[in-house]
Amino acid sequence: MPARAALCVSFALLSGCISGPAPANHQSALYAPQQVVGSHSGQPEGDWIAATPLARVSPACDWPAPRELNTYRKAQINEFASQSAPLAPGDRLSIRVLGDSDNLTGTYVVDIDGAVRLRGVAPSRAGGGTLSDLEATLRQRLVEAGIVRALRNSVTVSLVEAAGVSVAVTGAVFEPQAVWAGERTPESRIGLKEGDASGDANVSRSVATAIRAAGGVRPDADVQRIYLIRGDAFVELDLSGLVHGWRADDIELTAGDRIIVPSRQCFNADLVRPTPLTPPGIRVYMSNLTRSANNNAGAAIGKETTSLPYGTRFLQALVAANCVGGSFMQSDRRAVLISRNPLNGRSVVIERDIEKLVREADRDAYDPYLMPGDAIACYDSRWTNLAEAIGLISQGVSTVTPAILLDNAL
Repeated sequence: MPARAALCVSFALLSGCISGPAPANHQSALYAPQQVVGSHSGQPEGDWIAATPLARVSPACDWPAPRELNTYRKAQINEFASQSAPLAPGDRLSIRVLGDSDNLTGTYVVDIDGAVRLRGVAPSRAGGGTLSDLEATLRQRLVEAGIVRALRNSVTVSLVEAAGVSVAVTGAVFEPQAVWAGERTPESRIGLKEGDASGDANVSRSVATAIRAAGGVRPDADVQRIYLIRGDAFVELDLSGLVHGWRADDIELTAGDRIIVPSRQCFNADLVRPTPLTPPGIRVYMSNLTRSANNNAGAAIGKETTSLPYGTRFLQALVAANCVGGSFMQSDRRAVLISRNPLNGRSVVIERDIEKLVREADRDAYDPYLMPGDAIACYDSRWTNLAEAIGLISQGVSTVTPAILLDNAL
């Protein structure tokens, strides 16, 4: 009876040395073309479930404009770019009143409600307007109050510092949300160390900076048709030059602006690398729990390892996870990539034979790019599984033997 039990355990364990079936996926989860393999590759591929009109290829490209733009007026880019961006809360202004040195003259900050408050004068609206608009309003109010004469230069307003602004970014970005563009550190504030200053160029208060603050564009983004909505109007921007090294129509932002990044509904590998519009790096979850490395720390998987440059492929990450190389007994290993289609949120699990991925010349055709938040897991080779199974069988037999001897003695 003990021998029969040991035989059953042996068969069960040794059968586990055979690799299980490849993961099955819904065809609608397919995002990148490298997620499928050709029949000649020898790579494991599970079933692709549910019909799709595009078969097993990347989706066809499309350029649909957001419908909500129909409710806004389309403006020419010069309307937004030919002048400085409207003032925003947090902007610091230098206001000088003719004949006054320390009463009304000084540095003011645009309040959260967009108003500027001079002592003894009703608040004046600044946010959303220009410097000349505010200057004219202040002059009129001070003249009406009898504080200054009706001279052209009785009141002058100049910009000391353009503060960061809050804008909303939606569409084909990795983290659609409201972001701060142009936010400064205390060390980079203007006029605090230099004394009185006039004029500021906050280069980080731009459309491109806001997009990158929202995680950067996804590979399906349409960077040639990015929409900036301000008030009742919108402009269409071509920022593809920031990806290819050409001139781009980047525009300075103000508070309340909205940015929409449309999706082309297809994967563009040119956008899978660090650029002013894409993330510089990504975080990836890794697991390499093998017999030779019983924990992630033993496999040298740490914070630095899981932080990878954007554009890293699956095989490169497997090297970082110490899943590639070693003895021949370890060579027959497989790994899975767990990702998610950002267009519909459906998850996909891709399995690859690591050794074939290393040695086959057409590896780029089925070596996927990694996206932020992807997960990687490495599986033991059949030989490692066999050794593990034999070890467990040996332990089981050694625990049964004393019982057999004791039974015979009785």
